[in-house]
Amino acid sequence: MNSLPKYVVSSTLEDAHWNNSTVLTGNAVDEVFKLKQELNGEVIVAGSFQLVRTLIEHDLVDEMRLKIFPVVLGAGEHLFGETSGKKPMRLVDARTLSDGIVLVTYEVVRGS
Repeated sequence: MNSLPKYVVSSTLEDAHWNNSTVLTGNAVDEVFKLKQELNGEVIVAGSFQLVRTLIEHDLVDEMRLKIFPVVLGAGEHLFGETSGKKPMRLVDARTLSDGIVLVTYEVVRGS
């Protein structure tokens, strides 16, 4: 992970002190759109509900990989917030990991 390039979307951070990291300033949608055009490979978002929601809303997500943990919390943040419309997805893989954790992969269906 340390050797991979990392892009940090932040409205407050000016400099990333992590190895191979670049802070993306400006509009997150525009910056991620540019990254998708320039990079050869995957753009992975780890741990940002707000960014994921924004990218889904602007059709910048091609695939969702979700780990589902067998725990009911009763409260917490929803991954999928309000959207402007239906966002259909197709299940492409499901695997059971240790301790009942399930990893599911969905592909975004466009043009439906």
